[in-house]
Amino acid sequence: MAKFEAGPMNLVTALVRTSFLVDAAYTRAGREHGLTPQQGQLLCVLTARPYGMSELSAALGLAKSSLTGLVDRTERHGLVRREGDPNDCRAVRVTLTERGGELAERFYAAACRRIDGLPSGLDAEQRGMLTALLERVVLDNEAPEVFTEPGA
Repeated sequence: MAKFEAGPMNLVTALVRTSFLVDAAYTRAGREHGLTPQQGQLLCVLTARPYGMSELSAALGLAKSSLTGLVDRTERHGLVRREGDPNDCRAVRVTLTERGGELAERFYAAACRRIDGLPSGLDAEQRGMLTALLERVVLDNEAPEVFTEPGA
């Protein structure tokens, strides 16, 4: 296997390679808990509140047909359920089951531990600067809230 050369990276390369690191940490946390990365994202989004299918589609960046399959599979595992939308009798909302909520908490904690370890070579000041810069990028680009602190 080829070894990557260390050297200066441009911003795009650094961000793309960082996304690979985060995706890998997220995937490993999911495997620990028997979840696909997509199921992990779904559970984390639903920790805040129930969502309608259109809202979930937008938040997760999935086509409605892909989202329907994801919700179907996750529902079969007893982690989410569909319920009627009190504001629109034609629509459904997806919510966590008790089992899904408990698993979401464990998965979230495991993913946080893994991802928090990625910048372990940075001191507290550098971590603070990185956090502030990434927060700016997230807010400027109106990134969906797919991984927020529970209760936030």
